[in-house]
Amino acid sequence: MRLELSPPARSARPARTRPRLFAAAAVVTVGLLAIGAGPANAATTIDGPINLGTAAGYGVLAASAVTNTGATTINGDLGLSPESSVTGFPPGIVNGTQNVTNEPAALAQNDLLTAMGVASSLTPTTQGVGELTGLNLTPGVYSGGVISLSGNLTLTGTAESVWIFQAASRLDTFTGASIILAGGASACNVFWRVGSSATLDAGAPFVGTVLADTSISTGSGTVVEGRLLASTGAVTLINTVINRPTGCDDGSGSEVTTSPEITSAPLPGGTVGTTYDSTVTSTGSPDATYTVTSGALPPGLVLDSVTGGVTGTPTTPGTYTVTITASNGSAPDDSIESTIVIVPPGTPQVPGQPAVPAGDMTRLPDTGFQGSTLAIVAGSLLGLGLLAGIASVIVRRRRRDQLGG
Repeated sequence: MRLELSPPARSARPARTRPRLFAAAAVVTVGLLAIGAGPANAATTIDGPINLGTAAGYGVLAASAVTNTGATTINGDLGLSPESSVTGFPPGIVNGTQNVTNEPAALAQNDLLTAMGVASSLTPTTQGVGELTGLNLTPGVYSGGVISLSGNLTLTGTAESVWIFQAASRLDTFTGASIILAGGASACNVFWRVGSSATLDAGAPFVGTVLADTSISTGSGTVVEGRLLASTGAVTLINTVINRPTGCDDGSGSEVTTSPEITSAPLPGGTVGTTYDSTVTSTGSPDATYTVTSGALPPGLVLDSVTGGVTGTPTTPGTYTVTITASNGSAPDDSIESTIVIVPPGTPQVPGQPAVPAGDMTRLPDTGFQGSTLAIVAGSLLGLGLLAGIASVIVRRRRRDQLGG
């Protein structure tokens, strides 16, 4: 099942806008000839569970230590890397392999870091979640600061449905908390990405794989249908049962996609009879294709839908407004609008600046100043300055003559 995730509110990248008009005695600026449309918000999605790599086989994986008190049972592997402190087994039982400070444990930690990066990159369906008690959530990506659970949370979906919770700070569950899977939903596909530490309190049944930056701890009587994976800290267990999910899709076939975001400036102007070569570029995965969705390119120019290149030889002077859209199958698309001025042969141009038709005194391509206006204003100011100076000299001489007389 493919998750279609809506983008979060975020800071927009610098808008492509017209410059402001400054009024001054000798400076007159003009509008740009190429104007970009506002950017779309890129969204990163995944069409299946997160690929845990070799970390998928572990019920517990830690970096600094694994500590147990009491009758804990881990139905899955136990791993520790790079440190070597594993205590409390026995009395704890590991129904799997113990990999401590060895190559498999190090590889699992590397795979965990990759999985955490993917989980963090996904665009939330819902932002600002906190206390989850009483909610019935459909598949998606849910983000918040501290995420907590003190009562019942229901996850309703199918065996292919995926839930990803992004806690920027902590994950805390309390006595009386419970996660209910409905409609065929599977513990294989529930992931908790935690920015610091997770605490699963005493007696709280828990569902899903915890991917924590630092540490994870459980209270006595906690039952986990999932995995406890910590990338830099310890996993501390007290009388806990951990059942690593079995029969899961390992996520290796899941595709992470990022919607396109155009990174190039609006297309520049050109000259009739002169080869034109510019490119619309974008980020995103997979690569985008490009189409003209509004307006038209100047006659003689064509768009390469694969590379985004706009090439050819302009044949007709004029001003042409065109919108080019980048699409890669992951919403939203991104578009850029350009106003392309094509001028007759011999019209001066400055590299990197849009062309200006000959005789158009409203724009200067090199400075943006108004040519005739600048000359007139500058000349006027110079003339006024000379006249004022002459008048001042005449006045001083008259006063001196009067005093002398």
